[in-house]
Formats: sequence, C-alpha cells, structure tokens
Amino acid sequence: MINYSSLEILFEDENYIAINKPAGLLVHKTKIANDPNPKFALQLLRDQIGQRVYPLHRIDRPTSGILLFGKSAEAAALLQPIFATTQIKKGYLCLVRGIPKDSHFIIDHPLKKEFDGTLQDSVTEFWKLAEAEIPYASTTRYPTSRYALLKAYPHTGRMHQIRRHLAHARHYIIGDSTHGENKQNRFFRETFDLNNLMLHAAYLSFPHPISDIEIRISAPIPRHFINVLEQMDIQFDEISASKLIFN
Repeated sequence: MINYSSLEILFEDENYIAINKPAGLLVHKTKIANDPNPKFALQLLRDQIGQRVYPLHRIDRPTSGILLFGKSAEAAALLQPIFATTQIKKGYLCLVRGIPKDSHFIIDHPLKKEFDGTLQDSVTEFWKLAEAEIPYASTTRYPTSRYALLKAYPHTGRMHQIRRHLAHARHYIIGDSTHGENKQNRFFRETFDLNNLMLHAAYLSFPHPISDIEIRISAPIPRHFINVLEQMDIQFDEISASKLIFN
C-alpha cells in the first residue's frame, strides 16, 4: 500500500506547485473511482500545504510523475491556456513490448474522443533510449523476449494518448491493463512482481506567465520502475535522464 501522507514537492513558488504523483493516485474526485474511500492528489496537497490548489492538467491514475497546480485561481487562469500550445514540453518514460526499428519516430494517428466518438488529431513523438532482450519466454513463440525503453513527447493532449498510440503500433506499454497486452502484463507480474503501469511523467517545462522565466521540472523515477529496469539489465542513471530534456 502506498503511503500518501506526504507528497513529494518538486517545484514551488508563490504561484505554482508541482508534485511527483505516485502511481495509483487520482488527480481529483471522479465518478469512475472504484475505491470506497479513494485518495485524491488535489485534496492531499491542499491539506499538506494548508491552502487550495488548482490542477493545471491531469495524468492517468496508474501513471506516476509530475503534476502541476496553481496556488490561486488567478495563477491557474494565466497558465491554463498555455497547456494547449507547444510552449509546454512534457517528457514521459515508458517500457514497451518489442523494439521499434527506428531510434526516433512519430505516431500521427487520430484518436476518438471519449464521449462522442469524434476523431481528434493526435501526434506523439518517440525516442528509443535503451533496449533489452531477456532470456525468458513471455509467449510460446520465442525463447527470449525483447523490450525497449522510450521517451515520449505528446504534441497533443488526448486521453490516454501515449498508451493508445503505442497500442496502435503494437508496442504495448508494460502494465497497461486498458490498452496493453494481458500476456505481457501477466508475465511481468509473475517474473518481476510488477503490478504497475510502466509509464512515468518525468519532465515538464513551461514559460512562467508572471516571471517570464522558463521553468524546468524533473521527477525521480519510481522504485517499481527502477526495479524492473535493473532486473532487465537496462541502465538508466541521472546522466541518462538528461536525455529527457527538450532543448
């Protein structure tokens, strides 16, 4: 069970605050939560710092990483419109099934809107950071299994965009129970004791609307993510983490 008693604060000034959201934590109250008494980042952070906060974006419940809030409605209103532009840079880490043939590639594939099925332009850019072939059979077809660690930059902000784009390319994110592959998820549970989604919001930059300074925030990789990488002999240290930065 995750201890939510103290959220890790990654950045804070008088207008904005960013936390490293643990996997499994909801951003705010929602009707789709199955827990009888679910925890919300919004509520926990409010209680932790003793003031109201206003979420500027959201990340999926199973995704860990950077979550940014305004500390007033006015500050949130200044920054919120920028999230729909290319001025916001987001870097995600993900572990996927298979090894993409290209070290850098773009998936430009429209995605259906959740409620009415309308197609929306959706673009995600990917970089291959590392790859691994492990001496375990995750299926009955091959005696070994191949995986890749990717950096993802969503140019658009659609629901589950990175997860859906990688599923479209058949490079399913490990641990994705909604858009992933059940055989792979079961294999990682049994082999690596993994019960999390291997998707982490590791980097965020934005132009501060008040001070006019570019703010760059990075989130440490969670322990469950590191454990799997180490067991697969994928090296990813702080020097490698610099590859997440968008110049």
